[in-house]
Amino acid sequence: MKSNNILVVGNGMVGHHLVENVIKNNPDASVTVLSAEPRLAYDRVHLSEYFAGKTADDLALCDADLYQQWQVKFHCNSKVKTIDRVFKSVTTESGEVYRYDKLVLATGSYPFVPPIPGGDQDHCLVYRTIEDLEAISASAAQSKVGVVVGGGLLGLEAANALKQLGLETHVVEFAPQLMAVQLDAAGGDLLKEKIAELGVSVHTSKATEKIIAGDSCRYKMCFADGSELETDLILFSAGIRPHDELAKCCELEVGPRGGIVVNDACQTSDSSIYAVGECALWQQRIYGLVAPGYQMAKVAAAQLTQASEQPLFSGADMSTKLKLMGVDVGSIGDAHGNTEGSLSYTYENQPESIYKKIVVSADRKKLLGAVLVGDCSDYDNLLQYCLNSIELPDAPEALILPIAEGAPTLGVDALPDSASICSCHNVSKADVIAAIDGGACDIGAVKDCTKASTGCGGCSALLKKVVDTTLEQRGVEVSSDICEHFAFSRQELFDIVRVEQIKSFDDLLDRHGKGMGCDICKPAVSSIFASQWNEYILAEQHVPLQDTNDTYLANMQKDGSYSVVPRIAGGEITPEKLIVLGQVAKKYDLYTKITGGQRVDLFGARLEQLPPIWAELIEAGFETGHAYGKSLRTVKSCVGESWCRYGVQDSVAMAIYLENRYKGLRAPHKIKMAVSGCTRECAEAQSKDVGVIATENGWNLYVCGNGGMRPRHADLFATDLDDETLIRYIDRMLMFYVRTADRLQRTSVWMENLEGGLDYLQQVVIKDSLGLANELEKQMTHIVGAYQCEWKTTLENPEALKRFRSFVNSDEPDDSIQFIRVREQISPRSTVIASEDEPEKEFA
Repeated sequence: MKSNNILVVGNGMVGHHLVENVIKNNPDASVTVLSAEPRLAYDRVHLSEYFAGKTADDLALCDADLYQQWQVKFHCNSKVKTIDRVFKSVTTESGEVYRYDKLVLATGSYPFVPPIPGGDQDHCLVYRTIEDLEAISASAAQSKVGVVVGGGLLGLEAANALKQLGLETHVVEFAPQLMAVQLDAAGGDLLKEKIAELGVSVHTSKATEKIIAGDSCRYKMCFADGSELETDLILFSAGIRPHDELAKCCELEVGPRGGIVVNDACQTSDSSIYAVGECALWQQRIYGLVAPGYQMAKVAAAQLTQASEQPLFSGADMSTKLKLMGVDVGSIGDAHGNTEGSLSYTYENQPESIYKKIVVSADRKKLLGAVLVGDCSDYDNLLQYCLNSIELPDAPEALILPIAEGAPTLGVDALPDSASICSCHNVSKADVIAAIDGGACDIGAVKDCTKASTGCGGCSALLKKVVDTTLEQRGVEVSSDICEHFAFSRQELFDIVRVEQIKSFDDLLDRHGKGMGCDICKPAVSSIFASQWNEYILAEQHVPLQDTNDTYLANMQKDGSYSVVPRIAGGEITPEKLIVLGQVAKKYDLYTKITGGQRVDLFGARLEQLPPIWAELIEAGFETGHAYGKSLRTVKSCVGESWCRYGVQDSVAMAIYLENRYKGLRAPHKIKMAVSGCTRECAEAQSKDVGVIATENGWNLYVCGNGGMRPRHADLFATDLDDETLIRYIDRMLMFYVRTADRLQRTSVWMENLEGGLDYLQQVVIKDSLGLANELEKQMTHIVGAYQCEWKTTLENPEALKRFRSFVNSDEPDDSIQFIRVREQISPRSTVIASEDEPEKEFA
């Protein structure tokens, strides 16, 4: 048996992080992982996103290939039953025995279920693992009403899950307020009001005495005050308890109320055994957040690998910022003002449902804690004051009052090197600076080096500030210029074009640029002109600006032929139009493919064939699908309530309306949308730039998702919208994106780079914080009204048609474009290579 054999029991987020750090410190370490669950580590922080469309694979933090690459041995469904400290071995429930030199217990915690009579029946569930989520989904399919027992962080997440599943949702809390640990009474009351406005009923100061058969629902919950509540499903989320039974069985020291006692090195009472995460008790405290668990994992990994630097665990900050059911909530430090002599300042804006409180020391020099509900824009600033003991301004209340000129903000230079930038991965300002000194020259490289902002993502704005400031101090220019010909960003050029009413590239170059322009600025400026004025892109002054696809209103393929993609709004098509597509494809011998965007692509058209193909399609009622442009591509839909027994809204009608409204809208990058008729999400709306999902009360709007090389789930933006409000919000969001995004920037990256991210975008679009709403809507109305089918306009323009021939001095076709037959359709000759005496091959 190898020396220094490390055995890790448990493969949750903290257990996986420990393995990751062990391998990072010593790639040759011998590590074996035993997981009681049927799968390797997954992201419990974002567990609720399972009900918003994410799969178990989406949530996975690792897979078998990664562990094999690290040479880590792993066994799933391997729950450990006993530990033999004398022989240094563990035995699983199936009888397998594993030896160790060093053992790490990363067994986590389990949900606490109050001992309520009747609480162990079917449909009485917990919220902890993916298997729990599958059980919740199955139960919800047979239920109409759901109750969550527990009004803490996890309880409110669970309530959101039930609401997303379409249940009438209630929260029952024993305490007199929600989130009693993190919020004061005023903050808890406001949170209750805001959640009630979202359609979730909250019942505080309720002690459940028993659960019996219901009259109108499956069960009836009977409370100590004599009141009752009927429900079909009960979800317990009343706190956690450490999984410390293994420690008890092998007589490791355990706390009076549970938890495996560890020292600052995360060692238990047996120096060969470590404990990390929610099963560990450090100085009589169990940490229930992932960030402290990650810190423990890093400490233990350093000890196990005898790393040159061996940090010790010294406790962790439990501050938190999150969005609960769309409501911003933040808690920092001593939120309740329990410190002797502490003073409090509060700000409350009832019309906007905003509550802020800061707790300061008796001398008003240090920030001790804060509570934020409804607006967390001050969170990062306040957190740095608190964590780094930075002296407060003379008027501390200015930190939470509405922003005014001269209000105190904490610059990057004021932060000490020890300042925590990313609490999830314990990344300090010094770590970020070290990454830059080591060669990381942009925010993406810093993320790769440090993992900062790859956890919950809440630190992204602060990280960007630190990176940009540090690069500038190193003499590295952080330039936003679009290219050498214009000393402006795309956003600045857009504003110049809009304000000065510029409509030609030469005019813009004469006034604000230099040189002749290039392949970067010309298409970008062309896009700006199209987004602003929506003129014909092949007009004489615009033609030199276009790239190949826009120049010929079709996508060039690798063999020099083109694809033709007519618009099929919402994926709905008549049999007559389907027949026309078949006839055109057969006439011109085009390769035919149904796309993921619910339309038909016709490939293999030569340049001179494009106009006659368009003419036949237009005569049949088709128009350009803009597949060649950085513009709206498709609005995908399911069949909705018209045909589907689960549908609650007419998703097809909404998809057709959206596609016809935004067709032709030019943007910094392509835009894709989808509309689903229910929360089963068959249209995959949450993977789109704009996603719309039907609810019984209207529409939920999701924004800034995408597929591709860097898939990103869209974020929930607003809920239960009527048709008019939905369209208004999409108008504003899209025009704000068109105005402010960088060149070739997808909506997902654009939002991530907005200072304030989703919260800021919601303020701009929903609250009209910049006062731009009317202007954005007016601009969209102009774009919609100026729409033209570019194929039709080209067919009506003899000068434009001259461009559609392969040779300047001849109307002959390009004979170099040749095809072979593959699966009964054409394919570029380069697809299959055959020898002279061998027949052409078809792929299987």
